[in-house]
Amino acid sequence: MSPAPEAPILLVDYDPAWPAAFESERGRLSEVLGEWLTGPIEHIGSTAVPGLRAKPVLDIMAGVESLTASRPAIQAVARLNYVHFPYRADVMHWFCKPSPAQRTHHLHLVPFGSPLWNERLLFRDVLRSDRAVAAEYAKLKTLLADRYRNDREAYTEAKTAFIARVLTPA
Repeated sequence: MSPAPEAPILLVDYDPAWPAAFESERGRLSEVLGEWLTGPIEHIGSTAVPGLRAKPVLDIMAGVESLTASRPAIQAVARLNYVHFPYRADVMHWFCKPSPAQRTHHLHLVPFGSPLWNERLLFRDVLRSDRAVAAEYAKLKTLLADRYRNDREAYTEAKTAFIARVLTPA
């Protein structure tokens, strides 16, 4: 059986409705994930940066104690139509909603305070506070979205060097 088709990469202009959509989803996730949460539920990724072009997919990160302790949450979030995939399973539980072919949400259950947790928040906060870095990132994303329209893994990987440069103090 071949893997499910994935949605092509399409960037859209920033939508001012994204923060409210995140808050609404955060409420639903809080109810379902409550017993596994040891940290907040955060809006991350490009949809969390006002003015930044993005794939119209809300990236959400929830802080959990550990991947082992939060394993039962995989079944719990299925009630909200999240589909689990073993992507980067050594550092997070990763989900998309409602399907790989039509994504509206990505959910990342990440150990609270882990290097991945800290890096994701730092990168988001740099983009929110430094318009020049955000503009440079937008330009890169546009180039990569054109180049890797049907290869999400390559698109994500190609952003790694930029993200590492932003996160590494001069």
